[in-house]
Amino acid sequence: MTAEGHERPAAAPLTAGGPPPPGRPPAQERGRRRRLALATAAAELLHEGGFASVTHRAVARRAHLPLAATTYYFTSREELVTEAFALLVAGELAALRAATAGPDPFGALLRTAQADRPRQLGLWELYVQAGRDPALQRVARAWTDGYGEIIAGALRSTGHDPAPDGVRLVAALLNGLWLEQLVEERPHSHEETRALLGRTLAMLERAG
Repeated sequence: MTAEGHERPAAAPLTAGGPPPPGRPPAQERGRRRRLALATAAAELLHEGGFASVTHRAVARRAHLPLAATTYYFTSREELVTEAFALLVAGELAALRAATAGPDPFGALLRTAQADRPRQLGLWELYVQAGRDPALQRVARAWTDGYGEIIAGALRSTGHDPAPDGVRLVAALLNGLWLEQLVEERPHSHEETRALLGRTLAMLERAG
C-alpha cells in the first residue's frame, strides 16, 4: 500500500498463505482493471477533445479514480497517451476488419473511415504527433501495418492482386483522401473518392 492508498499491481494477497477475500479481485487484477480504465478514459478524451484534453485530472475524473492513480499506474502523461493511442488503433482496426468482411469491402471501408469525425480526428492527431515521439511511432506503425493488411484483404476479395506495391498505393490514396475529408469537409468527397479508387484499381489491373 502506497502513501496515496493504492495497492501495487504486484502486491501480495491480503491474507497470508491464502486467496483474497471472496468477491474481491486479486491485487494484480485490480491493478490491471484500473490501468485499463485510465487508458480507456484517456482514449475517450482524445476522441472528444484531442491531444490537449488528456490531463491527469481529466483522465482520473473520467475513470472515477483518485488523481494519484494516474501517476501510480503510468510513469508519465506520454505513457498514458501512448496506451490510449494503442486502444484507439486497435478499436479502429477491429471496426475496419468487421466492415470489410462483407460483399463491398471498399464501400464499407469508405463509410467507416468517414464515420465518427471526432474519433477520427483524435486518431490522426496522434498519428502526426508520433513523428515527434518514438513510443507513439511504434503504435503508428502498427496502424499502418494493420491497415495495409485490411487493404490487401479487400483487394483479394474483389478479385484484385494484393501485391505490396498495389496495397501501398491504395492505402496512400485512401489515407490521403480520408484525412483531407476529415480536415476540410468538402462536399461530394465520398463520390469523388469512390471514383478515384475505381480508376486506381483499373490502373493496377492494367499494370498487372
